[in-house]
Amino acid sequence: MTTVGQAAVETARQMFAADIASRALGIELVELGPGHATASMLVTEPMLNGHGITHGGYVFLLADTTFALACNSHGHSTVGARADIRYLRPTRAGDVLTAAAVERARFGRNGIYDVTVSDSDSQVVAEFRGDSRIVSPT
Repeated sequence: MTTVGQAAVETARQMFAADIASRALGIELVELGPGHATASMLVTEPMLNGHGITHGGYVFLLADTTFALACNSHGHSTVGARADIRYLRPTRAGDVLTAAAVERARFGRNGIYDVTVSDSDSQVVAEFRGDSRIVSPT
């Protein structure tokens, strides 16, 4: 990665370091580069819903955090403008969820990112798509 690329990725690292919600849930940064990111999270008992499976909000939060890392990896302060998720299979306490975000397009101040969330067995449990918007160009 070039020096410019490293500096741009540093914006995302700083954002993640200040992300109290993600830290409180134990989300860990696995990989980060321009336009992509991977993060993981251990599902704990307090994250379960009334059916004994992972509450969808926690799956969404992991995907959203990973999306934020990817779209902030270009050196601009960027926020989510829209996001949706498709839940494909349940997970349970003890599962380690891994979210992998990839940039699909960037145009003007906008971007489109896809995030795949997988379980401990590498089975896809959710697909997330987020639209980003640069709020303060540098």
